[in-house]
Amino acid sequence: DVDAIADGADAVIGGIMEQIELAGVHSGDSACVLPTYMVAPEHIKTMRRYTLQLARALKVCGLMNVQYAMKDGIVYVLEVNPRASRTIPFVSKATGIPLARIAAQVMAGKTLRELGLVQEPPVEGYWVKEVALPFVKFAGVDTLLGPEMKSTGESMGVAENFGWAFAKAQMGVGGELPLEGTVFLSVNDNDKATLLPIARQLAQLGFDLLGTSGTAAYLSARGLPVETVFKVNEGRPNAVDYILNGEIALVINTPLGKRSFFDEEALRRAVVAHSIPYATTLSAASAAVDAIRAMREEPVAVRSLQEWHAN
Repeated sequence: DVDAIADGADAVIGGIMEQIELAGVHSGDSACVLPTYMVAPEHIKTMRRYTLQLARALKVCGLMNVQYAMKDGIVYVLEVNPRASRTIPFVSKATGIPLARIAAQVMAGKTLRELGLVQEPPVEGYWVKEVALPFVKFAGVDTLLGPEMKSTGESMGVAENFGWAFAKAQMGVGGELPLEGTVFLSVNDNDKATLLPIARQLAQLGFDLLGTSGTAAYLSARGLPVETVFKVNEGRPNAVDYILNGEIALVINTPLGKRSFFDEEALRRAVVAHSIPYATTLSAASAAVDAIRAMREEPVAVRSLQEWHAN
């Protein structure tokens, strides 16, 4: 997700953000981080080039947002919007550059050079934007995210490292991550290999692992101690029962297919009702593990925006 500003001739990138959820989840419902932390440098270089070329070709005067996706080493342009994005306030806070004010002056006839914005501003530390979702106020509504935007607000976490920045952002939306307890794991077959290092890190951090039959068998075969529990549609006690009993501290669940979505809707509802952190993508699960490790290893530190940008 790239925000840029152009004056009809020159263009400057304001910030390049990495969406933590994968394509298919509306960008307005995805957590994001500035600067990027898992994107290859060559892909970032390609995005910079594409963004500047698009701004000049479209003769944009003001703000512009471009959304990209990567697959098999190829960068794809998903959409180009010659307007302000909801991420402009976030990028402005992270860089200390008032992008909306500059864009208004550009649209009134000023050039970027006249306004002193000639290169992409640097970013100190990590800045994470997280969304506030309204599901707790709508009993019975399925919490599964998709292409329709459902969030109703945002929070921002800032820290020297990504883990604490992500942790603070979660605290801002009432989703504080646990430091101990039991993690419930249930992922589709395509995600099992990617789950393995995440589950291994959780075990190393002292968490107990609880999984549905397929997930538990996969992890157990690779040396991890995992207790098996029924799926919601298989019998009892199942994961929802464990949640109702207060025995689960974190849920990582990546369903696949209509039947899985239907069967596990009860799981998602129970998680919301009992305010349990819940990751539906492994990218979000990995970020959560980074945050938990950071919280375990160092105390929280707080700095105001003015202190971040003092020098």
